[in-house]
Amino acid sequence: MIVFACIHNAGRSQMAAAFFNQLADPSRAHAVSAGTQPGERVHPEVLATMAEVGIDLSTARPQRLTEDLARQATLLVTMGCGEACPYVPGLARDDWPLPDPKGKPLPEVRAIRDEVRRRVEALLRAREWMATDRA
Repeated sequence: MIVFACIHNAGRSQMAAAFFNQLADPSRAHAVSAGTQPGERVHPEVLATMAEVGIDLSTARPQRLTEDLARQATLLVTMGCGEACPYVPGLARDDWPLPDPKGKPLPEVRAIRDEVRRRVEALLRAREWMATDRA
């Protein structure tokens, strides 16, 4: 399992997990998203831009990134939570320093969404987890 984490779990990490689960071979890898200080809901601008690419996040709910959740992962990808993200000895970790989409105009949120997708695709290819019909 891969965990994508940001502060509020209402933007970048939700996008990343949704793209990952759409593009990955489900028999090889699965992703969840979480936040160090989860928000109440996914940001409306994130819902809108993800809907544009056919991904419905309307039922997604932010959840807390706990040490237990992180321990279940094989990789933790952080997006702006820095030192607030838990340290789990032995857990591989990567950081994607992407801007927070909250409150940004839709063209900027689309650019963040597209960069998240590019990074997810690169991760899937590097680990050979891409679904064969997506390669």
